[in-house]
Amino acid sequence: MRTVTIIDYGMGNLRSVQKGFEKVGSAALVTADPREVEQAERLVLPGVGAFRDCMDNLRQGGFIEPILRHVESGRPFLGICLGLQLLFTESEEFGRHQGLDIIPGKVVRFPADLRQGDEELKVPHMGWNQIEIRRPAPVFKGVEDGISVYFVHSYYVVPEDESAVATVTDYGIPFCSAVWRDNVMATQFHPEKSQQVGLQILKNFAKL
Repeated sequence: MRTVTIIDYGMGNLRSVQKGFEKVGSAALVTADPREVEQAERLVLPGVGAFRDCMDNLRQGGFIEPILRHVESGRPFLGICLGLQLLFTESEEFGRHQGLDIIPGKVVRFPADLRQGDEELKVPHMGWNQIEIRRPAPVFKGVEDGISVYFVHSYYVVPEDESAVATVTDYGIPFCSAVWRDNVMATQFHPEKSQQVGLQILKNFAKL
């Protein structure tokens, strides 16, 4: 397996993502250098925190153009958690903020009155939940439909084009929990925290 490059823009649990790739036998480079991002064979954009701050950090670090060129070149790209949300046109988190606009659509907050039957659901959505595979993206090879993965988020993505939806998860409402378009794959859940199934996803990406 070739090297996976993980963007270090000051927002994300980078070491755990790196360790996940190393566990499945892939070299993983964490870098804050846009030139190394430019040369990446496989690029990973993780992220935790506020959408606006992440976009500001990507801009200040000089990463936006290298990311866009990587995607346009057809090389494999994986977004994780906020790294999924940043791919979208805009987010309503703390006002309206522009994203990378790689996948048309928006990022919205879970409603305040979420329920599952009689149970009131808390926001953020935190813990294990199932994914229903709608389109079998390459990273889901060998992953069982309906398997549980680990989530931590208060916002979710709404793609304009339904064909971008790879998996759906139910948390009071059905929401898009992963996307796939050409060489771009991204998950709302954390593969690096999702035990064996997460490692399978990282392994599949490293083999692309």
